[in-house]
Amino acid sequence: MSRDHPLARLETLALIGIGGFAGSNLRYFATDLLPETAAILLVNVLGSAVLGFVVYEARYAGVLDRKSRLVFTTGFLSSLTTYSTFALLTATAASAGLAAGIVAANYGLGFAGVLVGRAFAGRIGDVRPRPLGGESA
Repeated sequence: MSRDHPLARLETLALIGIGGFAGSNLRYFATDLLPETAAILLVNVLGSAVLGFVVYEARYAGVLDRKSRLVFTTGFLSSLTTYSTFALLTATAASAGLAAGIVAANYGLGFAGVLVGRAFAGRIGDVRPRPLGGESA
C-alpha cells in the first residue's frame, strides 16, 4: 500500500493520535508530581532533548522509520511539550524577574536539550550527515 493511500494516511493519523495521547498524559502526570512551573520546564527540556535526538538520528543513523518519527515528533513530543502553558506561566508570573527566569530557563535549557539529543544521536550513527529527503522530522 502506497504512502498516499487513504488507509495509510489514516494509519499515520491514528499513530500520531496515540503518540499525542501518551505525551499529553505524561505532561499531566508531571504537573501532578511537581509544581507547575517546574513540571512545564521539565517536559519542555526533555521534549527538546528527545526531539533533537530524533531529528539528528534520522540524519546520522536512520534507524527510526518515517512513521516512528511522526509518532514521536508530531504525536508524542508535540503533546508532551507546551508553548501555551509556558507563555501563560510567563505572562502571569509574580514579577518581571520571575518571568525573565521562566523564559531564559525554557529557551536556554531547551536549546541545550537539543544539543544533548544531537550528541547522543551522533554517538549511535555515522557522524557524517545523511540527507533527510525533504522530511522535517
